[in-house]
Amino acid sequence: MTEAVKAGDMVSINYVGKLEDGTVFDSTEGRDSFQFEAGGQGVIPGMSSAVVGMMVGDEKTVEIPPTEAYGDHNPELVIRVANDRLPENANVGDVLSDGSPNSPQWMVVERTDADTMLDGNHPLAGKTLIFDVTLVGIG
Repeated sequence: MTEAVKAGDMVSINYVGKLEDGTVFDSTEGRDSFQFEAGGQGVIPGMSSAVVGMMVGDEKTVEIPPTEAYGDHNPELVIRVANDRLPENANVGDVLSDGSPNSPQWMVVERTDADTMLDGNHPLAGKTLIFDVTLVGIG
């Protein structure tokens, strides 16, 4: 008899993660399966709970709202900083931090001659995530 995933089980999944417009933002294709504890905290809450009840070989599509993924986009984490306070070579798309453990990371989203706009939100904050998931192992 095949067992269903219970909270606390270690699981292995293959997945394709997409945005609502179909843009793929992550996938296990060409990589090892992703392993985590079902119902645990090593993965976004929506994925952690989505695998509970699945059996090896099961496939499903899971739609995860921002509150169960990376949270809502927080406008207070978007700031302007004078360019003389940043590395000269900081360009749009770069991620900056002070290098210390657990240091916040800031993405450069706009740069003018005088200042730079930084966004401290996770790049997927505020987005609904859609995952095509296949459970490949328990334990």
